[in-house]
Amino acid sequence: EMLHPEQMGMNFFWELASLIIIMLIGHIVEMNAVMRAGSAVDALSDLMPDVAHMQMQDMVHDVPTNTLAVHDRVLVKANERVPLDGMIVEGAAQIDESLLTGEVALVAKKNGDDVVGGSLNGNQPFVMMVMKTADVGYVSQVQQLVAVAQKNKSRVENLADQVASWLFYAATMIGVLALIIWTVLNGVSFALPIAVTVFIIACPHALGLAVPLVVARLTGLAASRGLLIQNRTALEQVDRLRYVVLDKTGTLTEGKFTVQQVVAYNDASESEILAQIAALEAGSVHPIGQSIVAYAQTQQVPVPSAENVASITGVGVQGMINGQSLKIVSGQYLQEHGQSGALLTGSYTVSYLVTQADEVLGAIALGDQIKPQAAAFITALQARQLIPVMLTGDNEQAAQAIATELGITHVEAGLKPEDKATRVQQYQQSGLVMFVGDGVNDSLALATADLGVAIGSGTEVAINAADVVLVNSNPIDILALLDLAHQSNRKMKENLAWGAGYNVIAIPLAAGLLIPFGFTLSPMVGAIIMSLSTVIVALNAMTLRLKENV
Repeated sequence: EMLHPEQMGMNFFWELASLIIIMLIGHIVEMNAVMRAGSAVDALSDLMPDVAHMQMQDMVHDVPTNTLAVHDRVLVKANERVPLDGMIVEGAAQIDESLLTGEVALVAKKNGDDVVGGSLNGNQPFVMMVMKTADVGYVSQVQQLVAVAQKNKSRVENLADQVASWLFYAATMIGVLALIIWTVLNGVSFALPIAVTVFIIACPHALGLAVPLVVARLTGLAASRGLLIQNRTALEQVDRLRYVVLDKTGTLTEGKFTVQQVVAYNDASESEILAQIAALEAGSVHPIGQSIVAYAQTQQVPVPSAENVASITGVGVQGMINGQSLKIVSGQYLQEHGQSGALLTGSYTVSYLVTQADEVLGAIALGDQIKPQAAAFITALQARQLIPVMLTGDNEQAAQAIATELGITHVEAGLKPEDKATRVQQYQQSGLVMFVGDGVNDSLALATADLGVAIGSGTEVAINAADVVLVNSNPIDILALLDLAHQSNRKMKENLAWGAGYNVIAIPLAAGLLIPFGFTLSPMVGAIIMSLSTVIVALNAMTLRLKENV
């Protein structure tokens, strides 16, 4: 026996109200994760100093950076960020361009050389001429590209939305058709309850919960493993991944320059050489200098005091130790001064200790250490039929040495941020790409890739551009992410299949398909089936597990 239309109307609105609440709860669960992701574009703009020291008739005025025009002269003080793209016109400098390359090594710049806005000056002040204003400078170009890449990625519609839209159109069409057909056959008073029943049955409670319940479980399990999911839709594509593109410094390596070797020439001991180099570097503000001093402390080497320590522009440092005048110079300096016999080869950055007469006393080699889990991570990726690729801003020699040790065959070095993103797009032609990185120079590639994973110890810019953040900076956690994503995708599909599948059967029955055979589906039975489907969906979501062996 059918219910009175008025009663059914009440039933329908009750169903609708409860569905809206369930859907909203689902969205809250999803949006919680999304809201944690900041804006990569804002974080990039934080790299640029707000105020620059403009030079006019030998006077220096502090002016807002965005008011500077091309050909203005600007003083860049020691340990300050370069305000805009320009060219050195007075003095020379050692500049940290890690926002371009990801490497902490200082780059020597002389008169006439270009400098990039956002890079960090060492301890030599210099005067530059502005060549590009704030709106067209390097960082603003990267900003625009990141914004476009993120917008493109957000166009990907997730599976739940697709299924819900199909179901909406199907239910609307069937409901309207049922109303028209039964009105023609039996009159409007017979047709109206049938149409209302179709709409009640079609209220997709199970569908509304199918994905949010899995997402809530996925987010919780991932967080327990140190994985912060910022864009869940990107994870839905994990089953189709083909390439895992990796940055080198800070991702596969520790990203910290540490002393790998100390070499003593002639009759000096290694600890003497280390002590003298540490003495000259004692006041250094650069990470390399600081790591040498720290290494001397861990080796318990007594460091003498150095006097008259000064930077030698474009070369290194000089000073007096126990009345002897000593210098720290680069391999390039030795070559230029005919001392190439003492040069060390390999992928390390080497500094040489020389006398005032350029006689080589010793050398210290610094390098980046491979993360202990990196080799196991690469092997596991290959076992999963994923192709590891290394893209780095570092030089060819250093990149090749690390790639060979880890067994990576696809390697490209000396890349700028936009080059990395272009390479990601090239790989995307033949398969989906996951990109893993940690620096400002990785932000564009992270936003461009189908799935971007940022190392938690990396820069804020990279973290904001990524879909997932590895809080513990351990590449092995990416394997747990892949497993969780595979599992959760399967659970979502099962839940959606159940939520939609039950409607495929129930909607035609509600529309009166079997009325000619004496069977009518009452709204009460429909409501019971719907409640049951919601319970099944919830139980299925709770079976999502994190494998312990990963």
